[in-house]
Amino acid sequence: MSKKIRVGIIFGGKSGEHEVSLASAYSVARAIDREKYDVVMIGVTKQGGWLAGDNVLAQLAAASPTPLLKNMNDAEPVKNEDGVAGAQLAPLAAQNAAPPAPLGAIDVAFPLLHGPFGEDGTVQGLLELAGIPYVGAGVAASAVGMDKALMKAIFCAHDLPVADWIVILRNEWQNQPEETIRRVETAFGYPCFVKPANLGSSVGITKAHHWDELTQALAIAAQYDRKIIAERAIDAREIECSVLGNDAPIASLPGEIIPQREFYDYTAKYADDSGTELIVPANIPAETARHAQELALAAFRAIDGSGMARVDFFLERASGRLMVNEINTIPGFTSVSMYPQMWQASGIPYPELIDRLIQLALERDADKQKNRTSYQ
Repeated sequence: MSKKIRVGIIFGGKSGEHEVSLASAYSVARAIDREKYDVVMIGVTKQGGWLAGDNVLAQLAAASPTPLLKNMNDAEPVKNEDGVAGAQLAPLAAQNAAPPAPLGAIDVAFPLLHGPFGEDGTVQGLLELAGIPYVGAGVAASAVGMDKALMKAIFCAHDLPVADWIVILRNEWQNQPEETIRRVETAFGYPCFVKPANLGSSVGITKAHHWDELTQALAIAAQYDRKIIAERAIDAREIECSVLGNDAPIASLPGEIIPQREFYDYTAKYADDSGTELIVPANIPAETARHAQELALAAFRAIDGSGMARVDFFLERASGRLMVNEINTIPGFTSVSMYPQMWQASGIPYPELIDRLIQLALERDADKQKNRTSYQ
């Protein structure tokens, strides 16, 4: 029997998306093929501490009480080989999880660290230095995909349609608040969106309808990042498309987000009672769906993506025009998240998707080994 591949699932992290990461890791750990892979759970605390072991997920979840982790806490306790029920959030020991190990002892890493200090190239750089293959985008693509200001600049350089935006520095906002507000008003009027440049899951995003809301929006965004994005609000449907692959990526059937709230904020994404509808595949014309797939692949190639990404679009109601909103290099990865749902609808079930991503990571690493490391 061939040796199992040892996969380190890295989750948690020092960002506002810590809890989202725990949910993604929980789903992947439950669905991964245990006949093919040994799993090492590697958690990163909100303070930046690194932990490994079967119960790390339970420890971090207990430290982050939130409705987002409700399904994890309500899960059936998993029994061990002697029929004794263990901790609800420590099912991995009963699924032949590998014992704790240093990073160097794993064959491939599966980072599920959403947001800064994980999705932005920092952990990818650590894994590069350690010589460990990893799932997802490389250092540069991760950094660009996280920084909305750089991302939009690159999309524009590749002639991809994006909404109008401006960049505001926290120092600028703090030292010249009135001038900053007037600059946004002049550029877009109301309503407009304000968001941290380096964050996801709609953390720190506000839709401002007047001066007071804009003031509050800028103050909130400035709590999360030194770089702030202000954007024109567009009356549009929210369409998403998943991408999978390395040098020859493929795009899934698009899906649509229909929030009952004014926009797709953190509550709409993760609260059970938000009323948000996830429609897969999206109810859009076939030509529009094909165009979304083409733009998704173009955005993926523009940042030199690899492994996976989810590309989000605005479908303007008045014109039917598609605009690229952003690309997510580590999208939400629970079994009910849009990224795997769109692949499920496209013929790739969740466990197979996990397997493909790990194989893509190994394929990309094998290609890197062809590079010379000395000059002769």
